[in-house]
Amino acid sequence: MRRFDPREFARNVLGEPLLDCSTSPVTGFYRDGCCNTGPDDLGVHSVCIQVTQAFLEFSRARGNDLTTPMPEFGFPGLQPGDRWCLCAARWREALDAGAAPRVVLTATHEATLEFVSLDALKKHAIDLS
Repeated sequence: MRRFDPREFARNVLGEPLLDCSTSPVTGFYRDGCCNTGPDDLGVHSVCIQVTQAFLEFSRARGNDLTTPMPEFGFPGLQPGDRWCLCAARWREALDAGAAPRVVLTATHEATLEFVSLDALKKHAIDLS
């Protein structure tokens, strides 16, 4: 019997299959490189971002230091240019503060649309042609 894989059915904000965000560093609530989310992901880590220095400073000012490694949790610390699955509400907060990082739409889970509009995401997309 084949094992159920929730990623097989996951969709991105464009309605297409959800692509990986990053495996270096490994991201995602499930630490599988994907911004998939589910009922156990209370933070809804669904937005695939490309980290910027401005966003790292914004996040640190809000009490979430993303630069300091925490090896005990498998967290290497982030640097500008890294891709990371960010909580949808945090991305919205950064957007409202003018500090929203760029977004990879093809790797951003459709659950994000419960927090922010597709138009707002598109304005920050790095993968629109």
